[in-house]
Amino acid sequence: MKWMEIGITVHREDMDAVSDIFDGLGTGGVVIEDPALIYDVVSGGSEDTVAMDISLVDPEAPPCIKGYLPADDGFGDLLSGLLDALGSINRSYPPEVTLREVEDEDWMNRWRDYYHPFRVGKRLMVKPTWEQADTGEGLLVIEMDPGMAFGCGTHSSTSMCMRLLEDTVRAGEYVIDVGTGSGILAIAAVKLGASAALAVDTDAGAVRTARENVSLNGLEGAITVKEGNLLEGLDTRADIIVANIVADVIIKLLPAAASLLKEGGRFMASGIISGRQEEVAAAIGKTGMNIINTLREGEWVAFLAVKK
Repeated sequence: MKWMEIGITVHREDMDAVSDIFDGLGTGGVVIEDPALIYDVVSGGSEDTVAMDISLVDPEAPPCIKGYLPADDGFGDLLSGLLDALGSINRSYPPEVTLREVEDEDWMNRWRDYYHPFRVGKRLMVKPTWEQADTGEGLLVIEMDPGMAFGCGTHSSTSMCMRLLEDTVRAGEYVIDVGTGSGILAIAAVKLGASAALAVDTDAGAVRTARENVSLNGLEGAITVKEGNLLEGLDTRADIIVANIVADVIIKLLPAAASLLKEGGRFMASGIISGRQEEVAAAIGKTGMNIINTLREGEWVAFLAVKK
């Protein structure tokens, strides 16, 4: 099957909105290329960072968001709808748009060349299933084949959630992972000691991928993966709810999250671009939860809040 890769250069404050537009069109995956984030990671000099010539990265360059749509007779209408939607969020659009036809093999597998084992926090290691690694004594290894589902662990929003989980999960707790994508956060929670987790996603492809990853890690008995709309229809009280999505969706699910959390339960929110930080923080406060920790990486922010 052939796909059209649509690359759109955006203003940084519009990244969430443009990603949502792509998602609403049913794209087969969204890629965010943010030079500022790449620069921060490479210049940080972490031992887990892939070697790269930092002079090739311009941190002032605008980010590019890429989405993928089937290259069929309906593509023209979808592209027109995309450009109309872009104009609704910023009058300076339509921005620079690039189109490239790709095969399934191009965009579903070539990224694997750049996805290698890496550590997150003190105890977690993410290991692609096709790679070998010296896992080391005491490391909690997460076997991953994320496919086209979001959450391979390399994005700041995901890694910050994993670090928060490492500092927060207690033995025997119940965790709900909203917008689970690849399932990596639910898997991390159970590896860190949670007795059970529920992983929810609206996308059927993500649900399939998450189930496969749960199986790869031998956690079918501890993690349930289901297709659903955020927290709708759930009634099991949780010790932890984690939502690594986007600001608008986080704000939308906050009342339900506060209701489902046990007293003293914790809510983790990530995927928040820095320009939306105050708005999301205010919305969390209105639910009766207190923010007790804030993490930042590049342009991204994550919150840890506790229910009073």
